[in-house]
Amino acid sequence: MMALIARDIRIGVRAGGGMLVGILFFLAVIAVVPFGIGPDLNLLARIGPAILWIGALLASLLGLDRMFQADREDGSLDLLIMQHGEHPLAVTVFAKCIAHWLTTSLPLVVVSPALGVLMNMEPTAIAATSLTLLAGTPAITFIGATGAAIAVALPRGGLLVSVMILPFVIPVLIFGVMAAYGAVQDPAPFTQPFLLMCALTLFFAVLGPLAAGGALKASSD
Repeated sequence: MMALIARDIRIGVRAGGGMLVGILFFLAVIAVVPFGIGPDLNLLARIGPAILWIGALLASLLGLDRMFQADREDGSLDLLIMQHGEHPLAVTVFAKCIAHWLTTSLPLVVVSPALGVLMNMEPTAIAATSLTLLAGTPAITFIGATGAAIAVALPRGGLLVSVMILPFVIPVLIFGVMAAYGAVQDPAPFTQPFLLMCALTLFFAVLGPLAAGGALKASSD
């Protein structure tokens, strides 16, 4: 499992520049918001957590279609499926999800405080938003693994992956934004939506690899 994670991290860093593309897309989304709503610093600070979450969500969707596509093209996916008896396919998918999150979503979490400063957010709001992104973005990866596994046999499945998984990631987005706002707005709660988002992450950490493994097995048959 660790060898597969290390291999996918090396491929993700070297091939296609997925990490840099995601960060640049994230930066582009945050940078165009002030042009659309005007130079109102108070408004930017209020909507900052939601904009950071939307930008991170869209950036996380960019490389999901490549999670299994590169392995299918070089034949290594067939080998991973053939080893299903020795190594459960769900465990293999879980390892690939961890590697994908480390190379695509974790860099977004790292740069989010700097982008929060650009949105004129308070330090508490920046810290809360970064924490919610750290806890919530793995759920996007685990959900996306199922869509990527379903679309792996399709020649142009990139857009299909985003369309399929978008309804399932909306609850993660809602609870993440609610928790971020709860950290800075007194009546709004922080703990409850944050724990619900963590529960979603744990739920999809189990269900996502199982569903993706089943989809990969079905596509190979």
